[in-house]
Amino acid sequence: ISKGDIESFLAKMTKDGYTPKSVSRKINSTRTFYRFLKVNEFVTDDPSLLIAHPQYQLGAPRILTPTEYRALRDAARKDPRMHAVIQLLLQTGIRIGELAALKLEDISSHELCIQPVEKHEERTVPLNSSAKEALDRYIKVRPQVPDTHVFVTKSGRPFLIRNIRTAVERYFRLAEIKNAKVNDLRHTFIAHHLKHGVSIILLSKVVGHKRLSTTERYLEYVKDRAKETSHLSEL
Repeated sequence: ISKGDIESFLAKMTKDGYTPKSVSRKINSTRTFYRFLKVNEFVTDDPSLLIAHPQYQLGAPRILTPTEYRALRDAARKDPRMHAVIQLLLQTGIRIGELAALKLEDISSHELCIQPVEKHEERTVPLNSSAKEALDRYIKVRPQVPDTHVFVTKSGRPFLIRNIRTAVERYFRLAEIKNAKVNDLRHTFIAHHLKHGVSIILLSKVVGHKRLSTTERYLEYVKDRAKETSHLSEL
């Protein structure tokens, strides 16, 4: 495979309607694959290193209004599992992959232990009363199965990321919330706490951002930031 082959592949993606961000991710995936090939001595050259990433700007995060996220919770309230999923994503700001990987032993009375995944380090995340109440309610009716994942299906298998995403998006529709995705619950958590003056350093650690600048980016979407505090609040 040559540089030209990769460029042709990326050009086809652009023609097929892929965004510059998606094209950039494909370049990263190709480079990861070539690192594997070089480590195992299948190849000596890496043509992906000759490819430049396309320039793109990050769009503004979708931040739910209080009316929207309350409507979402109300829509899922009769479903203990999905109500717990939504509350955890909204009240802790964890990633959907971290939620799917959560084990029963990772839960304590006041915090979650988020295990290291991919390039993200282990961290602890505060568990407020709203999230804990929803979690306890679900665990009472959770199927009694050998698998220790917190969220499982009726047959006892882990609740997969793609299925969690589909289920949450269904409740967005039921709550009549438009143009929202699962990651917007995390965006809302970050924006809410910045607005209420939570320390940027503390918040960055809680959500697992590698760079403080990633957390600071949300400041431009937050108006009337309160006096700085070191306490997280509930949504």
